[in-house]
Amino acid sequence: MKQKITYVSLESDASMHVSYEAALSGFERNFGHRYPLYIGGKGFEPAGDFAVRSPVDRDIIIGYFQEAGENEAHAAIRVAKEAFPAWSGTDPAERIGALRKAADLLERQVFDLAALITIEAGKTRSEAVAEVGEAVEMIRYYAAVYEKSDHFTVRMQPEAPGGVSLSTMRPHGVWVVISPFNFPLALAAGMASAALLTGNTVVMKPASATPLTGIRLYEAFIQGGVPAGAVNLITGPGAPFGEAVTSSPDVDGIAFTGSREVGMWLQRAFVVKQPYPKPFIAEMGSKNPCIVTDKADLDKAVEGVVRSAFGYGGQKCSATSRVYVHRDVAEAYARALIARTEELKVGDPRERDVSLGPLISEAAQKTYEAAVALALKDGGRVITGGGVCSEGSRARGYYVRPTIVAGLAQDHPLMRDELFVPLLCLRTFASLPEAVGLANETEFGLTAGIFSEDEGEVDYFFDHIRFGVCYANRQGGATTGAWPGRQSFGGWKASGSTGRGAGGPYYLFSYLREQAQTRL
Repeated sequence: MKQKITYVSLESDASMHVSYEAALSGFERNFGHRYPLYIGGKGFEPAGDFAVRSPVDRDIIIGYFQEAGENEAHAAIRVAKEAFPAWSGTDPAERIGALRKAADLLERQVFDLAALITIEAGKTRSEAVAEVGEAVEMIRYYAAVYEKSDHFTVRMQPEAPGGVSLSTMRPHGVWVVISPFNFPLALAAGMASAALLTGNTVVMKPASATPLTGIRLYEAFIQGGVPAGAVNLITGPGAPFGEAVTSSPDVDGIAFTGSREVGMWLQRAFVVKQPYPKPFIAEMGSKNPCIVTDKADLDKAVEGVVRSAFGYGGQKCSATSRVYVHRDVAEAYARALIARTEELKVGDPRERDVSLGPLISEAAQKTYEAAVALALKDGGRVITGGGVCSEGSRARGYYVRPTIVAGLAQDHPLMRDELFVPLLCLRTFASLPEAVGLANETEFGLTAGIFSEDEGEVDYFFDHIRFGVCYANRQGGATTGAWPGRQSFGGWKASGSTGRGAGGPYYLFSYLREQAQTRL
């Protein structure tokens, strides 16, 4: 590629399309293989398997994957524990080198991986290529932070003349990394690489909807030089895996990205079942607001909201799902927002001109349909969208129209609950303090945005908004599109557990614990 593609730049590099389409053609000739799970560098097929079908076309079987249970999870944990002394004792420079090689391998496979993400997760080509880029940059950024910090070793005031006092950060041991379907490469790469760089060992558990992307990441770690056993991979249902990892005394930490419901269950189970407190890193959902004031550039505000509300069909924890627009510009803004939304093409994400691909599952489509029905039942107005796309080839996937709803009360469930579908709620306000107050009326706190050309209004927003990732006047994405080294990505309140954002300078501390060393 001539230019790096991010979630903000997206279509800025037209040269990608030939390479992407060649990779897509090659991948489509290799559907239907069986894949093992990986423990200690060896592939195992110990249990029954399950088929993974593409959300793009449910007639496509991507492959068959192992339906591992608690026994396999415990075996992977045991092997990771055995590998910990050697990996944690490896020179940090060697660990950094291995992870950088893994990033290089991922970068060389950018279009192959993007094609896989399109088929497995249903992302458009631009979103898929950007995700591969994010995974690569995430690993490289963490490697640079760890290297430049001297591996977080700091010389302290000596206790006595001639003595040496150090503060150093040490790894915990075995980390379980549980990643979601919506960023099957980037989020798994971020969590796993942070744990591995800092000397921990890892058991990876990709989402059952997107296991092949997780396997490709595992292979890059191994080929880059991470030893067998230091990284392992389990596929299969979440329930037995969750029971095993929360109860095992050999698990030293869990890193999870997913829903609030599952994240809270994992955290509570981990606290109750372990003999002492252990670290738990969770990035969970949100109900993200954007404020459009009467001093906004409306064109910019329309584009930023459309990208964030409807990119990847709203299946992002950072997606804009609530817009508060000043009443003096509400009518003009709504007209422009509707017009831009109706330009979006819903269809097969393998096609170049498609804006929205399918939802990930039948359950997601049912969530969408139920939300639209509830909005209408409770007096809301569907001002665009609101229907399922079932014509032609779209009948073989879960395709729905991007939808905007107006007229719902602030305390309505659709204004409160995360949906993970392309449905945006629109409300008006009279003053900026009112809008910020309404935006903050949620238990979540991941991303928030504002559009205003008034610096005073922007300052007020940043001073009073209670979210972890905040943007002003971002046409490339009102609340989405954080990038490693540019925006730390971490939620407040119910959206996150540590206060240290992924892709930021403090994230690696979550995988480490401090040790004071005094020599006399």
